[in-house]
Amino acid sequence: MSYILNIDTASEKAQVSLANDGLLLYKLTNESQKEHASFLQSAILELTKITGTKLSGIDAVAVTAGPGSYTGLRVGMASAKGLCYALKKPMITISTLDVLTISALLLFPDTPTSVLYCPMIDARRMEVFTAIFNRQLTIFKVPSAVILDEFSFAKELSDNEILFFGSGSSKWKLICKHSNALFENVSILPEAMSDCTYKLFLQNHFTNLAYSEPLYLKEFQTVIKK
Repeated sequence: MSYILNIDTASEKAQVSLANDGLLLYKLTNESQKEHASFLQSAILELTKITGTKLSGIDAVAVTAGPGSYTGLRVGMASAKGLCYALKKPMITISTLDVLTISALLLFPDTPTSVLYCPMIDARRMEVFTAIFNRQLTIFKVPSAVILDEFSFAKELSDNEILFFGSGSSKWKLICKHSNALFENVSILPEAMSDCTYKLFLQNHFTNLAYSEPLYLKEFQTVIKK
């Protein structure tokens, strides 16, 4: 049996879950993005008590590496690194866009196979972190930060139906008028992350602790008040 602790603090909702051989055992969530740091450590301890699993008994720690909230990504990555170093366990990192797309596949299994999948993570104002995949998770449009306007995805939508989802899709829905654009409400499912990280675990797809960094997709910017 393989126990994996899954950590996701990349977006508005933080989630910590424990899975055994890819099957979700229990999850804890936090809806307040400003409290992700204080939530995470206490949630991990609570999770071990609820499931009766010792931290020393887990086989790996998995974390969403981004893109997403700068602060949230740093919180999740630092916690995962610290646990792996202290427990001498391997770390697994997974793209937030990948696991969000896998969540959409689980939620809407009857979507026609020809439809493309476009996860969108809010990056403030009219910008989103996004990519486009087909049903087999082959990349159709590489992950990037995109400033939305009415002409966004014009080429892709001209030949394909595309399902848009995620925290950034609501503002795209307001300006997108193309008939090939489909919209659904999707957030990361712990079940999807559990299944995906277990598959990576079986492939020994581990991340070097010394060199693992969050995937930001763009540089952090601050406003300097004069």
